[in-house]
Amino acid sequence: MHGALDLPIQSRQPALTAPIDELLTVKSGKWTMSVILHLRGQTQRFSELRRGIPGISQKVLTMTLRTLERDGFVSRTSFATIPPRVDYALTELGNEVLRVFEAWEDFSHRHWAHVLASRQRFDELIGEEPQPVELTLNRASR
Repeated sequence: MHGALDLPIQSRQPALTAPIDELLTVKSGKWTMSVILHLRGQTQRFSELRRGIPGISQKVLTMTLRTLERDGFVSRTSFATIPPRVDYALTELGNEVLRVFEAWEDFSHRHWAHVLASRQRFDELIGEEPQPVELTLNRASR
């Protein structure tokens, strides 16, 4: 009978990569980074987040916040007031992932013109019409 340490390295590989695969799948959702960046350094109500993130629907914001809360990146505090009040804030873990997202935010702002130029060159090379890009260069409030 073989113990876990006797297994070939290949059979243990999925267990070693599963956390990064899982976190990248969940955290690379379209709205996750925006929500984290908008919570940077402040507690916000649901309505404030919704107003601050153009294009996000109520349903998607709710799902994103639930996922972030479930994974320990966001805390949710309910207040028994009329109307009900719910505040969201980054946890310690959320502040740690914020640093990663801020690095990506900085990179994207510094290199966006280069990416657009590369896309245009590529499209011209293969004879395709350039694809329009809808972009709001609105950094989340710091």
